[in-house]
Amino acid sequence: MTKAREQQVSLQDTKYYHCISRCVRRAYLCGEDTHTGKSYEHRRQWIEDKLQQVSKVFCIDVCAYAVMSNHTHFVLYADDKKANRLSDKAVVIRWHKLFKGTLHTQKFLAGETLDKGQQFFLAREIKEFRHRLSDISWFMRVLNEHIARKANKEDNCTGRFWEGRFKSQALLDEAALAACMAYVDLNPIRAKMAKTPETSEHTSIKKRIESAKEGKQPKCLLRFSGSPRKYMPKGLPFEFKYYLQLVEQTGQCIRADKRGSIDSSQPILTRLNICPENWLKLTTQFTKSFRGAVGREQSLQSYCDHVQLKRRSNLTQCQRLFA
Repeated sequence: MTKAREQQVSLQDTKYYHCISRCVRRAYLCGEDTHTGKSYEHRRQWIEDKLQQVSKVFCIDVCAYAVMSNHTHFVLYADDKKANRLSDKAVVIRWHKLFKGTLHTQKFLAGETLDKGQQFFLAREIKEFRHRLSDISWFMRVLNEHIARKANKEDNCTGRFWEGRFKSQALLDEAALAACMAYVDLNPIRAKMAKTPETSEHTSIKKRIESAKEGKQPKCLLRFSGSPRKYMPKGLPFEFKYYLQLVEQTGQCIRADKRGSIDSSQPILTRLNICPENWLKLTTQFTKSFRGAVGREQSLQSYCDHVQLKRRSNLTQCQRLFA
C-alpha cells in the first residue's frame, strides 16, 4: 500500500525533497493544444510567479525548479528550524497572507483582548500554522490549488486539473541532491525545448545564470554556500561556479547534435565520488531509476528505519549509481 505523505517525510534524515506534479487533461498545462491550436504558454509564468510568492510566506526554500508543458519539477528545502524561531505574531502574519485565518487570529493581530478560552484556542491554532509553514504538502497544496482554479476559470470548466496528488522523493545526501538538481535544471534540454541552460525558460538554472552575470545569486532561490565545512551556513553544499560548469557540460552530453564529455576531475563529482557514466544516467533518468527516497546505502537504510519502511526498493540502484 502507498504510505501517507507524513510517513514519507523525515526531516531528521533530510530536509531536501523532489516534488513532481502532472496535468491530467489532454491539453497541455502550459504548451500548445494541437487539437485547437490554442497556446497555454502564459501559464508557465503563472506557476513561476506563484512559486516565488508562496516561498516567501512558507519556511520552505526552492533549490531548483522546471515548469514543463504538462508537469512541474521542484526541489525544496523544508526549514522547520526557521519556522520554530518565528514569533507567534510573525506566524499569524505569514499565514494571513494566504488565508483569512480564524476569528481568534484576526482578533490577535487587531490587538484585541482575548479571554483564557480564546487564548487557548489561539495557541493551538498558531501551533498548527507554525507546523504548516514548513510542511511540503501544504506548500504544494497552496501552489497547485491556485493554478488549478485559475486554469479552470480560463477554460470555463470544473474538475481536476492535476493528476492526483504530487509525487515526492526524499533526497538523503549531497550526491542525491546534486544529481536531482541537475536533472531538474536540464529537463527542457532533454525535452528539446531549449538548446542551452541559459535559454531554458521558466527554470531555476536560467534565473541563476542571469543573476550570476551580475555577480549575484537570486533571492528567490536557496543560495549556494560552498563545500561543507565545520561552521556551515544555510545553503546548498556546493560551489556555485562548479555546479554551473557541471550543468553546462552535462547539457552538452545530453544534446544529440553536439558532442561533449564530462571531466572526471570535476570538483563536485570528485568530492561526491560519482563516476561520469553514472552521473549521465542520474541526470537523464533520475525519476525512472528511483521510485522513492534516494541516497547512498547508509543514508537510505537510516531513512527507511525512521519512517518504518520494510522494503528498500531503491537499494540496488543506489548502491550501483552512487558507488
